[in-house]
Amino acid sequence: MGKKGKKDQQKVKGAEKTAAKMDKKISKRSKREEEDLAALIAEFQSLDAKKTTVVETACPPPSPRLNASLSAHPDRDELILFGGEFFNGKKTYLYNDLFFYNIKKNTWVKSDIPNPPPRRCAHQAVVVPQAGGQLWVFGGEFASPDGEQFYHYKDLWVLHLSTNTWEQIKAPGAPSGRSGHRMVLSKKQLLVFGGFHESARDFIYYNDVYAFSLDSFTWSRLSPSGTGPSPRSACQMTSTPDGSGVIIYGGYSKVKAKKDVEKGTIHSDMFLLKRDGKEDQEKWSWSRVSPSGSKPNPRSGFSLAVGPTGRALLFGGVCDEEEDETLEGDFYNDLYLYDIMKKRWFPAQLKGCKPEKKKRRRGKKVEELGQLPGELQNETAAAQGPVEIIKEIVTEDGTVMTIKEILPGTQAEEESEEEEDEEEDGAAAALVEPCARSSAMAAVKHGKLYLYGGMFEVGDRQFTLNDLYCLDLHKMDQWEVLVEMDPKTQEWLDDWSDSEEDDDDDDDEEEIEAKGGEEEKIEAKGDEEEEEKSEEENDEGEEEHPPVQPGEALEDFQTRTEQYWVSLARDNLGPEAKDKKVQKTDSSAHLRVERGRWIQSR
Repeated sequence: MGKKGKKDQQKVKGAEKTAAKMDKKISKRSKREEEDLAALIAEFQSLDAKKTTVVETACPPPSPRLNASLSAHPDRDELILFGGEFFNGKKTYLYNDLFFYNIKKNTWVKSDIPNPPPRRCAHQAVVVPQAGGQLWVFGGEFASPDGEQFYHYKDLWVLHLSTNTWEQIKAPGAPSGRSGHRMVLSKKQLLVFGGFHESARDFIYYNDVYAFSLDSFTWSRLSPSGTGPSPRSACQMTSTPDGSGVIIYGGYSKVKAKKDVEKGTIHSDMFLLKRDGKEDQEKWSWSRVSPSGSKPNPRSGFSLAVGPTGRALLFGGVCDEEEDETLEGDFYNDLYLYDIMKKRWFPAQLKGCKPEKKKRRRGKKVEELGQLPGELQNETAAAQGPVEIIKEIVTEDGTVMTIKEILPGTQAEEESEEEEDEEEDGAAAALVEPCARSSAMAAVKHGKLYLYGGMFEVGDRQFTLNDLYCLDLHKMDQWEVLVEMDPKTQEWLDDWSDSEEDDDDDDDEEEIEAKGGEEEKIEAKGDEEEEEKSEEENDEGEEEHPPVQPGEALEDFQTRTEQYWVSLARDNLGPEAKDKKVQKTDSSAHLRVERGRWIQSR
């Protein structure tokens, strides 16, 4: 027994030594990878250092991207777009370019300013009005071209809009390097919450809070009382209208489950971080908020902005259901508003624009009716629609009796009005709206919500957008298309053969049309499919599946014919299937899990 116990102890010690060596090896590799990325970033910065003068160039809309920042200029009718990322299936591109969008002219200008921040995505940008307008940028991340190595920034930059100059602010006590965090302006402070950091060895999510003083240019870590949100990234963070605090909603985080399998969690709770006391003696506290109304269903990757009258805006996003190696993703294009003062959620309902033809017709009838004599006016009104007539009768004893009589309209006029109502309903049904997406950029200027870019997925393929939409938050009538994009024109690189790529493109184009809301094409396609289906049913012969080649193994056959079976499965999903829900397995699941931080954690 003693010898056996000694051997067991030796085995345990041996396993611990092996684990320690492995951790040390991984730590060295992680450090080496971070150093490699730092060297790559330095090369890019050396190229940027060659810029000595400000060059502004009129240009077409920026290239497709997501996880950039879109901000409203404090003084001009402009939007400011900075940074972002793009993935074409094989290579990841990061940007640090700067664009200005002129709202009135619907034009873009690229501004090359010396000494810009390094390329990044998933950063945060906040505009402040002081000193002629400033754009503050903190954190974010840089990725290697293969998307397997990550460098997280902890630097702070300011773009002086009045002089077109970038400046790096080096102040001690800054938050650690991170991305997917949130930053807002609260009185004279920039508040930073949450985010995450990931390396080859491990990942960590944060729930700490930092404040940067715009007066003293100093960082301080806050220690609020009470119970706050759990560690997370990609949440909604909005300042209260009175400047007394901020609202935190939702977010995303991952934990390691059994056998080191990572499990993602989408949060849907809400908290208030409140400031009490004077500026020199501020005290912060957390409290949980239980909002009323119609709450958004859980999602990540949603876009957020602050609208007029202290309302927070939440657009789109994605909800992934992870199960082992399988992912099912729902992408959204709905809009929710949160009234901070009333603590109430409600979905945005678009009214649509009434046809001008109908308005003019009604006005003409009213005008014609007013030109007729009194008796004919009553007769014409009775013929056009139900009219209420009130008569007063005085009895012998002086009692006044009031009699109400409703004259029905003619049947022909009622049918005409029904036809007009149907026309109006048809016009309202054809409302234009952005396709479902996640990780888009949003900003509000003059009471209008602007939505730019983002991404969605169809099967194994990711589509990155550069379209631009606008919605008047006062009218809430319909989305206006400012920049159009056809996702089918975007290049996508993968490991499939040319023939399989062609098959994928056909399927992808059909599903893109469904996502883009082209209802007429979908209906026509459905009719054609029904006709083809009926013709196939009438055929005596059955469809031939791909034959097995001589000596071919089962695994090789499955790999070679995978796209055929996927296409066949899609055709047999039936009308009950959700258009925007795609089940992804095997290679695509690995891709999505590996790049989950890109899609969900931002």
